[in-house]
Amino acid sequence: MRLLVSLAAVAVSAALLTPGVAVAEPVQQPAPPSRDFGNGPERNEEAAGAGERVTALRAAPEESAESARHAPGHAPGRAPGHDRGYPRRNTLPVPAQNPADAAIKLGLVPYHEIAPRLNDLQRRSDRVSAEITGRSHNGHDLYLVTVTAPESRAEAREQDRIRERILDDPAGAARDRSLPRKYKAPIFINGNIHGNEWEGTDAALRVIEELATSTDPAVAALLKRTRLYFNVTANPDGRIAGTRQNGAGFDLNRDFVTASQPETRAMRQIMIDKQPVAMLDLHGYVNGTLVEPTTPPHGANYEYDLFITNTYANGLGIEAAILALGYTPEKDGVFPPQIPFRDSAEGWDDWPPIFTPQYAPFQGAVATHTIEFPMRVNGADYTNQPVEELRRRSAINVDIAAAAVRATYGFVDSRHDRIIADQIEVFRRGAAGEPAKEVPLGIVPGFGPEDVYTTTYPHAYVIPEGDGQRSATAAARLVDHLVANDVRVVRAKLPFRAGGKLYPAGSYVVDMRQPKRGLANVMLEPGHDISPRVDAMYDISGWSLALLWGATVDTVTSGRPRVIGTPVVAAAPTGSVPKGRGPLALAVRDAKEVRAVNDLLDRGVKLTWADGSVIVPDGARDAAAAVAGRYGVAFTKARSAGGAPLAPVRVAAAVSADELFTLRELGFAVTPVSTAVLNAGFDWSGTDVLAVSSGLSYTALDPEARAALDAFLTTGGVVTRGATGAAFNAAAGLLTATAVAGRSDANGVVRVIDNGDGQVAGGAPDHAFVYSPRWFTGLGPEVTVEQSYAADGPLVSGHWRPNANGTGGPDAARGQAAVVSGRDERGAAVVLFGTEPLFRNHPKGLFPQVARALYWSAAVTGSPVTTP
Repeated sequence: MRLLVSLAAVAVSAALLTPGVAVAEPVQQPAPPSRDFGNGPERNEEAAGAGERVTALRAAPEESAESARHAPGHAPGRAPGHDRGYPRRNTLPVPAQNPADAAIKLGLVPYHEIAPRLNDLQRRSDRVSAEITGRSHNGHDLYLVTVTAPESRAEAREQDRIRERILDDPAGAARDRSLPRKYKAPIFINGNIHGNEWEGTDAALRVIEELATSTDPAVAALLKRTRLYFNVTANPDGRIAGTRQNGAGFDLNRDFVTASQPETRAMRQIMIDKQPVAMLDLHGYVNGTLVEPTTPPHGANYEYDLFITNTYANGLGIEAAILALGYTPEKDGVFPPQIPFRDSAEGWDDWPPIFTPQYAPFQGAVATHTIEFPMRVNGADYTNQPVEELRRRSAINVDIAAAAVRATYGFVDSRHDRIIADQIEVFRRGAAGEPAKEVPLGIVPGFGPEDVYTTTYPHAYVIPEGDGQRSATAAARLVDHLVANDVRVVRAKLPFRAGGKLYPAGSYVVDMRQPKRGLANVMLEPGHDISPRVDAMYDISGWSLALLWGATVDTVTSGRPRVIGTPVVAAAPTGSVPKGRGPLALAVRDAKEVRAVNDLLDRGVKLTWADGSVIVPDGARDAAAAVAGRYGVAFTKARSAGGAPLAPVRVAAAVSADELFTLRELGFAVTPVSTAVLNAGFDWSGTDVLAVSSGLSYTALDPEARAALDAFLTTGGVVTRGATGAAFNAAAGLLTATAVAGRSDANGVVRVIDNGDGQVAGGAPDHAFVYSPRWFTGLGPEVTVEQSYAADGPLVSGHWRPNANGTGGPDAARGQAAVVSGRDERGAAVVLFGTEPLFRNHPKGLFPQVARALYWSAAVTGSPVTTP
């Protein structure tokens, strides 16, 4: 069993303090790691309408494998600059000075000073190369710094060949005893992914300068055996503004399985291109400093024996390096480090691959860590503490983060050959298709039965190009996403059989005999219900792309398919328009079909809405062909030209930031609103539908605002989600429905049943995503059940327990209404979601439900209530 360590509380009196040195906060026993650390709810129920950034927010185009992998000069499998040596001495553009940069108050480096510092270091040292890997949501350059001993072009090519051999021929690499001697072990340091956890950037800059300018022979020897890669600030938008999230309102450290944001995609590409053996993600603020490895549950798709051996050993070294700095609770308010694996029972896990250190192992890292330095300087402390105190705290944090970096490169150097061999072994097991290894008990001190999590790998996954029920567009998007993550996919040239089923040519196959099989499986498997094993999770516990992204994905567990095919660089085109004359139909079953519909509306095409599809008149075939090519959507011949007229849907949205981003990405015209916005006076004449999930309380509206909203409800529709949406529905007197809340931290993939009679869920996937799930009872006669939780138990994968009093569990949700719709007595068309169809831009296959809700609500509101 894991040792539970409790640090004794230390009483400190003023007499014990060093004169002139303030203690940051009352010295007391640090709490065990738990959710959020005061950073707000992970679901981000904050309305997205606050702040100037929202008015300019525009969603970036959805990625494709082509754009992700083939930037100019980026050949498949090779990093940009493949034919260049080191140093590279790129001159970075210098941004304009910004006196409002939030880092300045803390005595830290503002964003606009980073490029000049790096340019200066490149001039002064032949060990430093800086480059731009991309741009943030707000357009700020993302800087990657490589620190290594100089390499000729030929030497750099040799390093790339070794890296590629490790990945492509791991069995041969394992047999080559000379390979580790010739290979520079790559180390990846990620700083400032949360914008208001600043000090990782400053620690990176400090260590870069130390390594660049040191005359110590040990440093010179280190840099001949390693390459250190520093992502100096992963989130410049947040660093400048003093926000956790980027400019789009996203927590980037929850985005790796989805990769919705440009900053995440840049980090992902660094890990693919550089293939680090070790990585650090520098965060704040947990006192004492939190150093991973984590508590259970542990990710079942890692090669965990290799991972825990290296990660725990390096964690102990980081702990020792931090202690050696000499900070104490009495003198500085700094508690000794804590290692969750050793010191806590649960609540800080490595289960989902959404965090940087939990994604990196799937790209070959065998020692990865979140580091949470101790001294809080964000939130209320940033506002209320004296500048001198904030700077004292920040200086301590920089010291601790820098110590963690030094300990890590020392660790890699000390077991250089072994850690490279362990990375090779990760890829060798995958390529050989070996069964998952169960980690031996006691492999490191304290590793017990509660730490053992494993999985069974299938032989393959098959993704049909389209099967009539699911769109080929969804299949293409999923394939492109897999390829962008460096998962190997083949497209069949000929029909083939797999698992007793015949598949046509053009189907996609993910053979699990591949180096990065763990990543393929963690994305495509249904997942696991881990509710029985732990009571608390740090974040989400289910995410299956196979079940949530709208494509058909078949698991092949018997008989390895024999496929004649070609490796996929980008999915095949999927757009089409049937020949001939007559109106066209486009079923709205996928996010790109929604984008196509909104594009057609923006072009002025007169569309109608009927039974979950849009009807395009014969005269608009050229426009249909244009959007078919742009979005890869397939039109069919319409059976009739009838339906309700559909105009561009104008949405007033009191929603969370991820929902706002997704609605705009889908092409809707969205105006953020909130209680404050409505109370300030809001013109409803430009709105067709009100969306409510966050930041709007009907009861908190003043009389004038409430009267204006009530008037809108006679002509406009409403779509709601979650607790805020349910409260709005009840207070505004819309649909007769009582919302019942599940346990607040419950989340995961659930089975749902489509009623078949509704306007929203028809043709939707058989699975949905929930976070703080809700269901609806006491339904009035005006209410239609669109979708229900499965009667035989909804949870497929994730974590959902009942509350302590027995309420709110998955059994209580069996057969209950998850999504409902109806017309209130004023004529407003209303849809209530108890699921999470737009959660963090992830469940792509559910986006059309929200779009259909908006289209239907806008199309029928104001018509007689008796209209079907």
